[in-house]
Amino acid sequence: MLPPFPSGQPRCFRATVHGTVFGGREVMLERIRAGDDLTLMPDPPVQEEPEVWVLLQSGEPVGHLPPEIGEWLAPWLLEGGRANARALRVSGRETPSWRRLLLEVSCP
Repeated sequence: MLPPFPSGQPRCFRATVHGTVFGGREVMLERIRAGDDLTLMPDPPVQEEPEVWVLLQSGEPVGHLPPEIGEWLAPWLLEGGRANARALRVSGRETPSWRRLLLEVSCP
Protein backbone atom coordinates (compact mmCIF):
# COMPACT_ATOMS: atom_id res chain seq x y z
CA MET A 1 0.00 0.00 0.00
CA LEU A 2 1.34 3.42 -0.96
CA PRO A 3 1.72 6.14 1.66
CA PRO A 4 -0.55 9.20 1.37
CA PHE A 5 0.64 11.48 -1.40
CA PRO A 6 1.97 14.88 -0.23
CA SER A 7 -0.90 17.37 -0.18
CA GLY A 8 -0.78 20.12 -2.79
CA GLN A 9 1.95 18.47 -4.89
CA PRO A 10 1.48 17.39 -8.53
CA ARG A 11 1.34 13.69 -9.36
CA CYS A 12 2.72 14.39 -12.83
CA PHE A 13 5.25 17.14 -13.59
CA ARG A 14 8.27 18.09 -15.66
CA ALA A 15 11.63 18.82 -14.08
CA THR A 16 15.18 19.50 -15.13
CA VAL A 17 18.05 17.44 -13.76
CA HIS A 18 20.75 19.26 -11.81
CA GLY A 19 24.34 18.24 -11.07
CA THR A 20 24.95 16.64 -14.46
CA VAL A 21 28.47 18.06 -14.83
CA PHE A 22 30.01 16.73 -11.61
CA GLY A 23 31.93 13.49 -11.23
CA GLY A 24 32.01 12.78 -14.95
CA ARG A 25 28.22 12.56 -15.16
CA GLU A 26 28.08 14.59 -18.38
CA VAL A 27 29.22 11.42 -20.16
CA MET A 28 26.04 9.70 -18.95
CA LEU A 29 23.92 12.27 -20.79
CA GLU A 30 25.34 11.03 -24.08
CA ARG A 31 23.72 7.64 -23.40
CA ILE A 32 20.22 9.05 -22.86
CA ARG A 33 17.65 9.58 -25.61
CA ALA A 34 14.22 11.21 -25.47
CA GLY A 35 11.74 8.56 -24.38
CA ASP A 36 14.20 6.61 -22.22
CA ASP A 37 13.00 5.50 -18.81
CA LEU A 38 15.19 6.56 -15.89
CA THR A 39 15.17 5.55 -12.24
CA LEU A 40 14.52 7.90 -9.31
CA MET A 41 16.12 7.11 -5.97
CA PRO A 42 15.98 9.17 -2.77
CA ASP A 43 18.96 9.84 -0.53
CA PRO A 44 19.16 7.70 2.61
CA PRO A 45 16.90 9.00 5.41
CA VAL A 46 19.86 10.34 7.41
CA GLN A 47 20.36 13.24 4.95
CA GLU A 48 19.31 16.59 6.38
CA GLU A 49 18.14 17.88 2.99
CA PRO A 50 17.34 14.77 0.95
CA GLU A 51 17.78 14.74 -2.81
CA VAL A 52 16.11 12.56 -5.40
CA TRP A 53 18.75 11.11 -7.70
CA VAL A 54 18.22 10.33 -11.37
CA LEU A 55 19.88 7.10 -12.46
CA LEU A 56 20.32 5.26 -15.73
CA GLN A 57 18.61 1.87 -15.81
CA SER A 58 22.09 0.42 -15.15
CA GLY A 59 22.20 2.31 -11.82
CA GLU A 60 24.73 4.98 -12.80
CA PRO A 61 23.89 8.47 -11.45
CA VAL A 62 23.11 11.24 -13.92
CA GLY A 63 22.18 14.03 -11.47
CA HIS A 64 19.36 14.98 -9.13
CA LEU A 65 15.98 16.68 -9.23
CA PRO A 66 15.81 20.31 -8.06
CA PRO A 67 15.90 20.71 -4.25
CA GLU A 68 12.36 22.14 -4.09
CA ILE A 69 11.10 18.84 -5.52
CA GLY A 70 13.42 16.64 -3.47
CA GLU A 71 12.23 18.16 -0.20
CA TRP A 72 8.75 16.65 -0.63
CA LEU A 73 9.36 13.76 -3.06
CA ALA A 74 12.30 12.12 -1.23
CA PRO A 75 10.41 11.56 2.07
CA TRP A 76 7.42 10.16 0.17
CA LEU A 77 9.65 7.77 -1.78
CA LEU A 78 11.38 6.68 1.43
CA GLU A 79 7.97 5.85 2.92
CA GLY A 80 7.27 3.51 0.00
CA GLY A 81 5.97 5.84 -2.71
CA ARG A 82 6.78 5.17 -6.36
CA ALA A 83 7.70 7.53 -9.16
CA ASN A 84 8.46 6.96 -12.83
CA ALA A 85 10.74 9.19 -14.90
CA ARG A 86 11.05 9.49 -18.66
CA ALA A 87 13.48 11.68 -20.60
CA LEU A 88 11.65 14.28 -22.69
CA ARG A 89 14.61 16.28 -23.99
CA VAL A 90 18.37 15.80 -23.92
CA SER A 91 20.50 18.76 -24.99
CA GLY A 92 24.21 19.14 -25.64
CA ARG A 93 27.02 21.16 -24.13
CA GLU A 94 25.70 24.38 -25.73
CA THR A 95 22.85 24.30 -23.18
CA PRO A 96 23.41 25.31 -19.52
CA SER A 97 24.06 22.15 -17.48
CA TRP A 98 20.94 22.46 -15.34
CA ARG A 99 18.76 22.51 -18.49
CA ARG A 100 20.35 19.68 -20.47
CA LEU A 101 18.00 16.95 -19.34
CA LEU A 102 14.25 17.45 -19.01
CA LEU A 103 12.16 14.69 -17.43
CA GLU A 104 8.52 13.92 -17.05
CA VAL A 105 7.87 12.42 -13.63
CA SER A 106 4.69 10.60 -12.70
CA CYS A 107 3.69 9.33 -9.29
CA PRO A 108 0.99 6.65 -9.69
